[in-house]
Amino acid sequence: MTRRQAIAGLGALGFGALSLAACSSAAPSGNSAGNGSGKFTILQYEDPTTPQGQGWRKAVELFKAKHPGLTVDVQQTSFDAFRQNAKILLSGNDVPDVVEFNKGNADGGQLASQGLLQPLNEQVSQFGWDKKVTGSMAAFAKYNDDGMAGDGDWYGVPNVGEYVYFYYNKAKFAKAGIKDLPTDLASFEAAVDKLKAAGEVPISSSASTSQGFNQMWVWYSLVSAEASRKEIDDFMFVRDKVDFRSGAWKSGTERFQQWIEKGYVGDKLGGLSFEQATVNFLSEKAVMLPWNNGMFARIRKDAKFDWGFFIMPGAKLSMGSSGHLWGVPAKAKNKDLAYDWIETTLSPEVQNLIGQKGGLPLAGDINAISDPLTKELTQKFNDVVKADTLSFYPDYPVPGFLDFIQNHMQAMSNKNETAAGYLDALQEFYDKGTK
Repeated sequence: MTRRQAIAGLGALGFGALSLAACSSAAPSGNSAGNGSGKFTILQYEDPTTPQGQGWRKAVELFKAKHPGLTVDVQQTSFDAFRQNAKILLSGNDVPDVVEFNKGNADGGQLASQGLLQPLNEQVSQFGWDKKVTGSMAAFAKYNDDGMAGDGDWYGVPNVGEYVYFYYNKAKFAKAGIKDLPTDLASFEAAVDKLKAAGEVPISSSASTSQGFNQMWVWYSLVSAEASRKEIDDFMFVRDKVDFRSGAWKSGTERFQQWIEKGYVGDKLGGLSFEQATVNFLSEKAVMLPWNNGMFARIRKDAKFDWGFFIMPGAKLSMGSSGHLWGVPAKAKNKDLAYDWIETTLSPEVQNLIGQKGGLPLAGDINAISDPLTKELTQKFNDVVKADTLSFYPDYPVPGFLDFIQNHMQAMSNKNETAAGYLDALQEFYDKGTK
């Protein structure tokens, strides 16, 4: 997932999951961006307690004030429910007016190429969204006729970014004799060995085939650490042929297998979800947690110990990208209102609130952030975006890739598959999916 601030178990996909405003049976308001009447439906899957969720609550307030005659119905689903049911939902006659969807060829690209999303080029120009969403942050907002990301028409608009790093328990580092943060992979592994020797589980991970994203992120972080920009871009945007049995793919995957064998990531991961991995970190059963800024507010609230964070030491590239995208269904009845909703989420009031909560806004003012730790988090993200060292997420290029990778992450974590076996399967699946 891309990023996975997704929430599992919040109910089936549909308009009855959870509403942040009262529902109405009034008729649609048409394509007017005026005050309007009737109901405007937003379908999204962000946890309302996250910085982004809190920002969007503010956006709802602003939007309702601009359209006082309108009932704004915010529907809550889950990441998995939407990606599994998006085609059916968006093909129907009763579609939401605006939706949050996953970026990448496997998800957003498919919806765009199937004609289920409205192209947004005119609105991007009209509202100046391309001045706020630029560079690598715009890479997965655009898709060509074949559903390939990186160029073509705009079909979505993100309003936050994200990047992956290690949260760590400072007291446990000190107790194990780790005085300074590692500066490269070798010193990182030396620190992990000290944690192991102290009887600790160094990295809290998970490898469930449905919600076990941590192992996938550990694996891809190790690949990214040694990869060149070209290796990642060829893979991500399906450019030159990718040889998974060489280069950073081979060395990173072999190192990943070594980490499993050495117990760096714990054991019995096949049945663990990212939520269980998070709880294990918060309960101090493990020392580090690989996750992104989506967990920042929760860890800050729930951790009963002194903690910090750092990007994979010495990495050439690190995982991260824009956040998920706002899109307008091709069959939406209130398209102009949908465009105004997207504009509202990119407003200074919303963007600066997200920034103050640690949500990495794409159009926020870093000087509006007063908290030093939150400002540090945001500045580091701005630095990696400026340096163009984000490697995105590994499941983007091919339909079905997320399920494929997670199945193999579980197999490797259970020691039922080797690095070589996984890379052979990866080559076959990728080549077949990108033909």
